[in-house]
Amino acid sequence: MFPLTDENPHSKIPYVNYFIIGVNIFLFLFEISFPIQSLKILFYNYGVVPARYFSPSLVSEFSFSSNPLIPFFSSMFLHGGWLHIIFNMWALFIFGDNVEDKLGHFNYLLFYLGSGLIAGIIHAIFNYNSIVPSIGASGAIAGVMAAYVILFPGANIKTLFIIFFFPIIVSVPALIFVCLWFFSQLFTGTLSLFNGASGGTAWWAHIGGFIAGVGLLFMFKKKKKRLF
Repeated sequence: MFPLTDENPHSKIPYVNYFIIGVNIFLFLFEISFPIQSLKILFYNYGVVPARYFSPSLVSEFSFSSNPLIPFFSSMFLHGGWLHIIFNMWALFIFGDNVEDKLGHFNYLLFYLGSGLIAGIIHAIFNYNSIVPSIGASGAIAGVMAAYVILFPGANIKTLFIIFFFPIIVSVPALIFVCLWFFSQLFTGTLSLFNGASGGTAWWAHIGGFIAGVGLLFMFKKKKKRLF
C-alpha cells in the first residue's frame, strides 16, 4: 500500500513543508558523500540510540554535545538510504501541505518538530536496551498523517496496491488509508515486543508520532491566533 497523491488541493503555498523536504534532501546528499565508517559515526552521534538513555555506562558516549535532546531533533533529518528518504519525503509531500494550510506556517513547524520529538522518546522507551541508532523523519510524518486524517477524513488518497504482483491504483478515503496504516504499525510494533526483532523499522516511533500528532493537533486547534 503506497500513496501516490491526494485529491485535496491546498489554498496557500506550503513554504514550511517544502523547506523541511528541502533540508532532508540536502542533508541526505551530504550524507552520501561520507565514507561508510564516518557515516556510521554520524548516525551513532546524531541518531537516537535508546540504550544511551537507560544505561549509565553509555551516557558518556555523547561525544557531540552534553545535551541529550539533540539526537531527538537531528535524527529526524537523517536517512539511511534512497528508498528511506524517497518514501518519507513523498508521504510528507502528500500529507503535509494541507496540514500546514490549516495550522499556519509557524504552528505547522512546531507541530512537526513536536511530533518527531515525542516519536523519538516513545521509540527509546520501547527499545530501551537497543544500541542501534534510529534515524528518519517517519515519526514526525506519522504525526502529520494523524492530523491529516482528523482534518480531512473524507479526502481521497490515490493508492497503489500490489495484488499477486499486479499493480492496482484505487482512490481510498483518508480515514481508511491512515487507519489501515496505523493498525499495521501497531500490530507489527506489538509483535516486535515479543520477538525482539524490529526488522530495522522504528515501529514505536511511528505509533508514538501518530499519537503525538493527535494530541498536538488539538492543542494547536485551540489557539485562535495563527502565527503567520
